[in-house]
Amino acid sequence: MAAKTEQFDLAVIGGGPGGYVAAIRAAQLGLKSCVIERDKLGGLCLNWGCIPSKALLKSAEVYRLVQEADSYGISTGEVKFDAKKIVQRSRAAAEQLSKGIAFLLKKNKVAHIAGTGVIKGKGIVEIFTKDKAELTVNAKHIVVATGGFTRSLPGVEIDGKKVISSREALVLSKLPKSVVIIGGGPIGVEFAYFYNSFGVKCSIVEMMPHILPMEDAEIAKTLQRNFKKNKVALFTESKVESVKTTAAGVTVTVSGKKGTEEIKGDIALMAVGFGGFTDGLGLENVGVVTDRSFIKVDENYQTNVPGIFAIGDVIGPPLLAHVASAEAIFLVEKLVGHNPTPVDYGNIPGCTYCQPQVASVGLTEEKAIETGHKIKVGRFPFRANGKSIAVGEIEGLVKLIFDEKYGELLGAHIIGVEATDMIAELVLARTLETTVTEVMKSVHAHPTLSEAVMEAAADAMGEAIHI
Repeated sequence: MAAKTEQFDLAVIGGGPGGYVAAIRAAQLGLKSCVIERDKLGGLCLNWGCIPSKALLKSAEVYRLVQEADSYGISTGEVKFDAKKIVQRSRAAAEQLSKGIAFLLKKNKVAHIAGTGVIKGKGIVEIFTKDKAELTVNAKHIVVATGGFTRSLPGVEIDGKKVISSREALVLSKLPKSVVIIGGGPIGVEFAYFYNSFGVKCSIVEMMPHILPMEDAEIAKTLQRNFKKNKVALFTESKVESVKTTAAGVTVTVSGKKGTEEIKGDIALMAVGFGGFTDGLGLENVGVVTDRSFIKVDENYQTNVPGIFAIGDVIGPPLLAHVASAEAIFLVEKLVGHNPTPVDYGNIPGCTYCQPQVASVGLTEEKAIETGHKIKVGRFPFRANGKSIAVGEIEGLVKLIFDEKYGELLGAHIIGVEATDMIAELVLARTLETTVTEVMKSVHAHPTLSEAVMEAAADAMGEAIHI
């Protein structure tokens, strides 16, 4: 029996933070839309990334806090943890939010079609379940929002047992005694914090001069000192030469400043980045151009084929959920004839949720100088902040970079407790083209962590009061 056919104005392949947002915004604007998703709604971020990993990290924070309870005047008995329950809590958080997205789709009258979407021609998507064609969707606009896949190093297979990706790391019900993390970006750093908190021996291998290589060097080096203090072994400026697995564990051979070294662990976690998920989508059927697994698009997210668009991780960096959502809203509003503000890729916040947290927006000090700016830099350490002292979280600083001539906020960098929430003020400041004087003269409540932002701006002008 032939598969039935349904008509839509907009068909989205992928139900992650780009896909479901595009479909909902389209419905709000009067388009009949659908989301085609073969797995759970929410995509990689919600189910196997952002949300469950933050739930794991919260358990690590609580465990560390209880261990330090005596410093707050609280007496406890022996502190234990249950890795299985930690994972269960993490999975429950992801499941709750996935169900929430299903509710939002229903509320906005967006059709949720379960299955694998394959583009068969212009405006035609065929839906497969268990390799059987179940439905054909005809749509004026097709949006590919399929996200990414975990990359590995050449010649190194992620077997899911001895060499794992973040997906397997999220559901380990029994923690290893030791782990070698290949890649010192946000994912590698967050898992290092998690494992280290529960007593796992951790090593991080990173090719660049410091972990979090996209962050300001001063901030990254501050985090490195914290990790070293907590006995996380760091192998920076080190290249992985081989990964060998045995029944007993893994041996990662690296070459670096000290020559060739072997790092042993029970498992290796591959955290070297993501590629765009384009396999099996039928892009070749219509001639959509890709580049190193990422779909090429123009400034309006249209591919080289009229009527086919792509957003999110599948079009390349920055591979962030909030970027995918912003692209989705711009795209749909553009399709219906609005004049939306383009996504400002120079003002995207980046967040790493270890402790101390790291958050940033705009230029690093190095990049500001490299691009020819004469700058003023202001810093304020949390150890001089009243709220930080009161809550016992004094590690880190706020660092602000201003253009010397006009006072423009070029970049903001925070390392410390709640940094990932504090950065929003500075993203907004850059959106509004706020100057150093305006940041400095905006009264911040006392006692708050955010006072450090005001004080850092004042420091750039030589007017800081509390340092």
